Amino acid sequence: MAGKTYTDAINALNSLQSNYANIMAIRESGIRKNEMALLEMVEWTRRIGYSTSDFNKLNIIHITGTKGKGSTAAFTNSILSQYKDKLPKIGLYTSPHLKTVRERIRINGKPLSEEKFTKYFYEIWNKLDKSSSPLDRFPHMTPGSMPGYFKFLTLLSFHTFLQEGCKSCVYEVGIGGEYDSTNIIEKPIACGVSLLGIDHTFMLGNTIDEIAWNKGGIFKNNTPAFTVENQPAEGMNVLKQRAQERNTTVTPVPTFTELDNIQLGIAGSFQKTNASLAAALAGEALKSMKIIDKSFDLTSNIKLPKEFVNGLKETKWEGRCQTVHRGDNIWYLDGAHTKDSIEAVSTWFREVVKTSPKKKVLLFNQQSRDANALIHFMNNKLVPDVNFDYVIFTTNVTWDSGNYSADLVSMNTCKEDVDALKVQNSLAEEWNKIDNNSELFVSPNIEHATNLIENLNNGPLDIYVCGSLHLVGGLLVVFDGK
Repeated sequence: MAGKTYTDAINALNSLQSNYANIMAIRESGIRKNEMALLEMVEWTRRIGYSTSDFNKLNIIHITGTKGKGSTAAFTNSILSQYKDKLPKIGLYTSPHLKTVRERIRINGKPLSEEKFTKYFYEIWNKLDKSSSPLDRFPHMTPGSMPGYFKFLTLLSFHTFLQEGCKSCVYEVGIGGEYDSTNIIEKPIACGVSLLGIDHTFMLGNTIDEIAWNKGGIFKNNTPAFTVENQPAEGMNVLKQRAQERNTTVTPVPTFTELDNIQLGIAGSFQKTNASLAAALAGEALKSMKIIDKSFDLTSNIKLPKEFVNGLKETKWEGRCQTVHRGDNIWYLDGAHTKDSIEAVSTWFREVVKTSPKKKVLLFNQQSRDANALIHFMNNKLVPDVNFDYVIFTTNVTWDSGNYSADLVSMNTCKEDVDALKVQNSLAEEWNKIDNNSELFVSPNIEHATNLIENLNNGPLDIYVCGSLHLVGGLLVVFDGK
């Protein structure tokens, strides 16, 4: 849009974030998302000139879960990309982003350009600004109000993919499923549920059963659903009930043995489960679009087609079991931030470095969950094979100036706690109980922590970075020097 820049769009988008005080008030109230959240999303859709049925032409694969849903989406997208002659444009919507918000809306694997993001952003913004809703039905949608950050981006993704003429799209759920903003999708062509675990309890529930009920909310009438074979039994039972309610089936996908001989594009042995789920989802989608034969059935353990194998090999997904070489140092990055993901990724790190003679460094932060518990889970998976010589606890603030990179501004944490390094000092105190042989540092920001590590002058280092995708994303921005 004339006169508006990408920076203007990002500043406007950041204004839609919920601040820390509002988030805490909602948590303390005990109020969880309900059907009204989806009704409002349908109304926002109307105000930008669409009906939810318009999104059916995107041939959407809808993916939820607790652990691995983003990786599954990336694998699925990469498999579909092998069929370029029939699918010249494929959309991918994921969250959160690492370095730039444009990563959330990709076409053919590439983040939307700044120019297109700005163009489509203001098309949506202006339509919402100039339209209104009946306040008797939508009392929260007062004149001049806008949807929240994630809702706006979800609307933007639909608009972008339709305007760009995408033939198929992969959508990762934000949180949960039943009341998630993406769940206005009426007729997906396949649904997937990655491994379930305990996370976002204030929104989804405190048990696997409650969480599975929420995740199973993406199932739709007559749309085949798939899940991983190692799902917790109580979660699997609920998913089957949800599928029955929606007049469909949910099929557990075996982990394909031939993946043992394939180097997946995302490292970590646990990714074989996500890759298998992705293969089943892509297969169902390609059948639905009549691109491959309708008799194709991966659950009968047939050999993976070469296109599937190539897609799984070529998958790229930054911030997940990612290795970065900088000089003599090797950085091992993963945004793991739940018990299950921390344990899985720590197993990966242990296996790749346990015979390395280099000194070991931990760079960690988790600002909103039980960070002290997470470092215990991590340590239990590492010892006795890996012990850290240096441990640094940092905030997710990007720069020494005290500023965040514009795309990484976060209003959902307590600024006072961040400024006072409250979480970081608590982590250092807790780590000292775990291992008092490590040299401990507390850092005010990621740039400071990076410089600290690179100036240790104690020979080559193996550096493990985990606890938060915001930390990993900020680190990659610092590496870029932007």
